[in-house]
Amino acid sequence: MIALDTNVLLRRLLDDDAAQSERARKLFETEREVLVTDVVLAETIWTLRGKRYNASREDVVAVVTGLLEELNVVFESRQAVWSALNDYIDAKPVRTAAGLRTADLTDALIVNKARITAPRRERPYRGTYTFDRAALALAGTKAP
Repeated sequence: MIALDTNVLLRRLLDDDAAQSERARKLFETEREVLVTDVVLAETIWTLRGKRYNASREDVVAVVTGLLEELNVVFESRQAVWSALNDYIDAKPVRTAAGLRTADLTDALIVNKARITAPRRERPYRGTYTFDRAALALAGTKAP
């Protein structure tokens, strides 16, 4: 198994540098297992949603769905990524000081990883605490 840094995954997804994109594409074509860690997935989403690429929610859903459908792509917890993606798709907008906001996919990933990790450590999951009003709309979140 190999693991990717965010810049390699972005080159593969964006095809915005001919030489690097080709090298990234070859990794996906030749490696049996390509690990995309939670940190890499989060950084990728933040980069895509940022000012330079300005990806929409639909774009993010398409990217993550595409990665989940690739047979050789491995996640730290595939279940957490699928659950986070579904929570992100279903998230309702919440009024905040900055206007209407919806929970980010990274917020949903944090909640779902915690929900899955607690029982694996033989502990009850008692919630994910956040000050983020949009994230508070996700099941399992609580305000401190």
